[in-house]
Amino acid sequence: MASERRSKSRAADHAASTPDDEAPWADLEMTVPTDRDHASVVALVECALVELTHEAVGAVFISRQVGRSTRTQYVAADDVGEQFQKRHFDDRLGWHETTVPRRTVRYELITHLTRSTYLMTKRPCEAPATDPDTFVVKPVRELKTP
Repeated sequence: MASERRSKSRAADHAASTPDDEAPWADLEMTVPTDRDHASVVALVECALVELTHEAVGAVFISRQVGRSTRTQYVAADDVGEQFQKRHFDDRLGWHETTVPRRTVRYELITHLTRSTYLMTKRPCEAPATDPDTFVVKPVRELKTP
């Protein structure tokens, strides 16, 4: 219960400090690898999931390797935030769409965003990426679709 009160308090503080012309989700982005601790990444993912449920926005994770990139988008598929549409694009394989539960989205995002620098540069049989992987929340109308 205490953690729930702290989360609500932080959300209220964030809403109070967000300018009227800036959407509350506008600062939900990061590059990977990151120097954020695990708790900070989990908090970012939780904030993103709330925004996906309540706003017309999608979460996008872009992974880059030399000569190849993948893009995974998550968009709420229901009004209560329990089901999400997962759109995955791979340069080699094209688009694949599926519906996944909230816990899967949470797990996948935390896993992607907590990858270490070592794992990012030591991918088997691949040269390291020239650009970092990125995560961002943006309006659904701006998402690339098949």
